[in-house]
Amino acid sequence: MAGQDLVGQRIKTVRRQRGLSQAQLAHPELSDSYVSLIESGKRTPTPAVLELLAEKLDCSLTYLINGVTAEQMQEIELGLGYARLAMENGEVGEARTRYAELLADSGLAGLPQHRQDAEYGLALATEACGDLDGAIALLNGLRENDPATMSPERHIAVAVALSRCYREQGDLAQAVNVVEEILGGAVRPAWTDGLMRLGGQLLAAYVERGDLLRARQFSAEVLAAAEVLGTPQALTLAHWGAAIVAVESGRGDEAVTHVERALAIQSEYGDPRRLARLRNDYAQVMLTVRPMQAGAWRELLAKVEKELSESSANPMDKMRCAMNLARAELLLANPQRAGEHIKAVCDMLDGMPRPLQMEARLLHGQTSAELDGQQRALHELQAAAEALDKLPATRYTAHAWLTAARVLERIDEPVRSVDAYKRALACVGL
Repeated sequence: MAGQDLVGQRIKTVRRQRGLSQAQLAHPELSDSYVSLIESGKRTPTPAVLELLAEKLDCSLTYLINGVTAEQMQEIELGLGYARLAMENGEVGEARTRYAELLADSGLAGLPQHRQDAEYGLALATEACGDLDGAIALLNGLRENDPATMSPERHIAVAVALSRCYREQGDLAQAVNVVEEILGGAVRPAWTDGLMRLGGQLLAAYVERGDLLRARQFSAEVLAAAEVLGTPQALTLAHWGAAIVAVESGRGDEAVTHVERALAIQSEYGDPRRLARLRNDYAQVMLTVRPMQAGAWRELLAKVEKELSESSANPMDKMRCAMNLARAELLLANPQRAGEHIKAVCDMLDGMPRPLQMEARLLHGQTSAELDGQQRALHELQAAAEALDKLPATRYTAHAWLTAARVLERIDEPVRSVDAYKRALACVGL
């Protein structure tokens, strides 16, 4: 039913509840035929007429327009605020519950923008809880059901989240398609911060599927666009994306240049929560590029861990930090301390995305092998292998199989090790 039909129905319902005829409601300012046309949805009343009718019907203007009273509207907006706050504070389960409760309330039916906000919030909370299938369904629902009412900014934000979810799920073709529908036309839209975020997702998908040539070409385009746009967010995203491409291409020094530039910009302009997340990612890159300086990266990660514990970081950020601390300790030949961090990781595993759970299991296996816990290492590596079997063949899974093969070799499991090496080669088409 169209908005003007709903308004007309509400006016008719309240008029009858008040025991008024159309002529009585209309007199003296309006004609009864005009009121009849409004009630039948054939005329759209002006704001002034709506305000007049609300006064004559002794009801709120908010109710006539949206189907809720002023008190209900206040309650809905308060509920949305609490849900957003829970999400910002890292209480993703609480946020998911609050958004779901809001959407279950019929009061949102006449509030398309508020409903869209709640659906988008629920999708992000669902993703943060590790339910990627649920998040993808919600995000696709938004794209299909609300394309006309969705602002360009929201449309881009939904595409960013959807591409990210597909990538985390391992569906790289879809992760790329979602972005290329917007950025891949004959004429590229004018770059904005939002489109830069979308470009970052496309770069990540290119890298994960092993399309490094395309990734380098697109990264150069994104960097050039960021320099023209000149905003801190655009520059941070562009340099970070270039750093990841450089790492995967074996260009360590180039990666360090870009990642340090991104960190410097974020340190000057970014909020503390995003800065802590970027420092965590920075340390992970540096552990790969400059492992001989693992002690320095461990110190940085310890600070990040403290910042995350004192902030509203979500569980995934905290889990990734603990994993990076374990990696640093392994590089420093401190498997006992690595084991302490792995214990914290295991406490956070439930509900995490499958790729992240697999990565954690693999790291647990590495740590157990260093602690001479052969049975524990084998158990964790088998769990990681089961998770890997459910993921598509990408550079990411090839690297994971290669890591598993080396650890299996370390714990004297030659048959399983050879099989893992073969799986790694198969992932890259060899």
